[in-house]
Amino acid sequence: MRRATRWGADRGAGTPLVVGVLAAVAIAGLTLIGAASALAGAHRVTVAADAAALAAADVMLGWVPGDPCEVAERVAVAHDTVLAGCRTEGLSMIVTVRAPVLGVSVERSARAGPPGARAVRTRAPCVWCG
Repeated sequence: MRRATRWGADRGAGTPLVVGVLAAVAIAGLTLIGAASALAGAHRVTVAADAAALAAADVMLGWVPGDPCEVAERVAVAHDTVLAGCRTEGLSMIVTVRAPVLGVSVERSARAGPPGARAVRTRAPCVWCG
């Protein structure tokens, strides 16, 4: 008759451990892929807002013919986003675009215009403006 060894009761205990580790790695990997996809989608919406604002500013400044907001809308649609807002503020164009990213609506705004178009609005004189 054979005696049971000390390790005989632990046969097959490594299999659940390996399966658990592989499941944890798979879940962490899928989480990272989802986060990277969300970040890339949000970046895509930001780029669309920047491009639409620049295009609208080009029209507003007379460098390109047309209506600034119509051009901004065409650029937004070309980037698979929707133009949510378009307005003029001084010599700047402020454009807002929206798009779904992983089922969540992401909205980004961008401002474009010539250098110095943002006026400083304070009661005190501008010391650093020169």
